[in-house]
Amino acid sequence: MDTNTILMIVGGAVIGLIIGYIIAKALEKNKASKLIKDAEDQASSILKQAKSEGESLKKDKILQAKEKFIELKAEHEKVILSRDKKIAEAEKRTRDKESQISSELSKNKKANQSLQDKIKDYDFRLEFLEKKKVEVEKAHKSQIKQLEVISGLSAEDAKAQLVESLKSEAKTDAMSYIQDTLEEAKLTAQQEAKKVIINTIQRIGTEEAIDNCVSVFNIESDDVKGRIIGREGRNIRAIEAATGVEIIVDDTPEAIILSCFDSVRREVARLSLHKLVTDGRIHPARIEEIVRKTQKQIEQEIAEVGKRTVIDLGIHGLHPELIKMVGRMKYRSSYGQNLLQHSREVAKLCGVMAAELGLNPKLAKRAGLLHDIGKVPSSEADMETPHAILGMQWAEKHGEKDEVCNAIGAHHDEIEMTTLLSPIVQVCDAISGARPGARRQVLDSYIQRLKDLEDVAFGFNGVNKAYAIQAGRELRVMVESEKVTDEQAANLSFEISQKIQTDMTYPGQVKVTVIRETRAVNIAK
Repeated sequence: MDTNTILMIVGGAVIGLIIGYIIAKALEKNKASKLIKDAEDQASSILKQAKSEGESLKKDKILQAKEKFIELKAEHEKVILSRDKKIAEAEKRTRDKESQISSELSKNKKANQSLQDKIKDYDFRLEFLEKKKVEVEKAHKSQIKQLEVISGLSAEDAKAQLVESLKSEAKTDAMSYIQDTLEEAKLTAQQEAKKVIINTIQRIGTEEAIDNCVSVFNIESDDVKGRIIGREGRNIRAIEAATGVEIIVDDTPEAIILSCFDSVRREVARLSLHKLVTDGRIHPARIEEIVRKTQKQIEQEIAEVGKRTVIDLGIHGLHPELIKMVGRMKYRSSYGQNLLQHSREVAKLCGVMAAELGLNPKLAKRAGLLHDIGKVPSSEADMETPHAILGMQWAEKHGEKDEVCNAIGAHHDEIEMTTLLSPIVQVCDAISGARPGARRQVLDSYIQRLKDLEDVAFGFNGVNKAYAIQAGRELRVMVESEKVTDEQAANLSFEISQKIQTDMTYPGQVKVTVIRETRAVNIAK
């Protein structure tokens, strides 16, 4: 194929491509025109729809705005009406006040005018009285001069004689009045005292005395005794060493005796034995562990009992150590009467009696509750001190008031009473201990002890009569005045007390009172 032919083919192909390109462009232009037209139509439709929706929305918003405007307008009118009403009421009140003020001003003017008139009248009368006073003084001086001339005495001498006569007359009247008052007081004092005591006893409901702390541990069977004793007695020795309590295991059926002077230790031993027997594991290590836990439990119980007691009696601000002592009184007894119950009863009696006498009932309750805390000794040395003195020393140590301390120390007459609370505590202590059923003691030993006390007194020369009173707490000795002098009576009281102290065994203290009386009797015929 020659070159011309090739050129013609290439040229024809190029021309064909150009023509095809032109045709394609023409087709695309037509298609684009159609698309533009469709888009314009669609845009026109959207604009119409948007315009229609805008008009509708505009109408809704206008309606809402009108409704809101109407609502706000109504509220505004209400506020305006309310404000107008308040303004009208304020104006009315202002007019009423103005009217009232005008009325008050008118009254004040009238009162002021009346006051001015009274002042003028008072000035006039005062001037008149001054004139009368001058005239009376002149007349009085004239009468005194005339009396001096007639009596021959000056005014000062007459006044001195009159005062002296009035003095002697007033002194006689005063002595007569004092004597009558004393006689009346003697007649009524005992009656009034009995009335106060009876009212106090009636208002305080007494309870029966509770038993002593348990000293017998009951068991289900005698087989338990062998487990408590242990091999070669090691368990019972461990219990006695840990608790300080002597454990007596004898032929008593289903019972073990616990013996100890300290009832707290005895209670620790009883509870420990109960826990050991219930648990079943009884050996020295377990015994020591149980005893320690029980001691902590008892200490907590003592503190709780003390707190409950002071709360029940309404006593505040008591020292924690004194509260513990109050709790320990639960495990003490005196002649079978529980010491805590006795102290609570005395506190209530003291409060009522103090209120009847116009004294401070709270202080009286405080003194009544603490009066026997000396019976709960904390060491062997304390046991040699009288419980009233020991209780007073503890109360002073822990910041109690002087009135309370004196009432504690003087309730058995160990010290002198310096406040009115002291005799109240002494009387209430006697009431609580002496009421029927409060305390118990074996009758035979009680009567024998009283008889022994009286026999001790009769062993001395000059003793005429002897009486053991106050349940054996006091011995009153009557002596013959011809054989015993006053000085010998004091020595006799000391010798009898020493004899009782060395020869007898007794609880508490015994007060020895020696009475020597001289009587002179004559008969008028």
